[in-house]
Amino acid sequence: MSRFPITRKQAIVLAAVLVLVLFLFGRQLGQHSTAAPPAVQPLRADASPAPPQAKSTSASTELVVQVVGAVRRPGLYRLPAGSRVADAVRRAGGASRRADTELINLAAPLADGIQVIVPRRGSGGTAGAPSGTAAASGQPAGPVHLNSATLEDLEALPGVGPVTAQKILDYRQEHGPFGSVDELDAVPGIGPAHMAQLRDLVAP
Repeated sequence: MSRFPITRKQAIVLAAVLVLVLFLFGRQLGQHSTAAPPAVQPLRADASPAPPQAKSTSASTELVVQVVGAVRRPGLYRLPAGSRVADAVRRAGGASRRADTELINLAAPLADGIQVIVPRRGSGGTAGAPSGTAAASGQPAGPVHLNSATLEDLEALPGVGPVTAQKILDYRQEHGPFGSVDELDAVPGIGPAHMAQLRDLVAP
């Protein structure tokens, strides 16, 4: 037998201490294993998520202009917005040797759908205002220049209606500037008799 026997009261105290130690150890272990995740900051009611960056829809606008007259390649051309008359003339191959560029404003801004007219020397025309406009009587006030005339200018000629006027513009578009009045004979719908009637009223 032990020289120092444990009394019943001491045994109860030791058991209680052991239970308390085990309880505290288990509680400490549980706190480490079930630690709460970091709290999420709530979103304020007046805060809204930033919208995604909108794609730019302002695509560069193109202009479509017609370049006629004393240029190397008359025709329709697409140019970026903000272009000038000089840009349109450059796209048309540049002014020809017979062009009178002093009569046009090369710095003027372009607008969609306009016609840029480069006059020949001696024609007296200006860009956007070709010579040979119709007089009040319905007859041309002067010779209509075939390379700068508009549809309305051509319709003012005797015997030339909208259909024939458009054929003249189409011929100019396809074959380039008229070199002489005699080239009108190649336009469908204009015969020898009509040529004789128009010869003194038109010029290249």
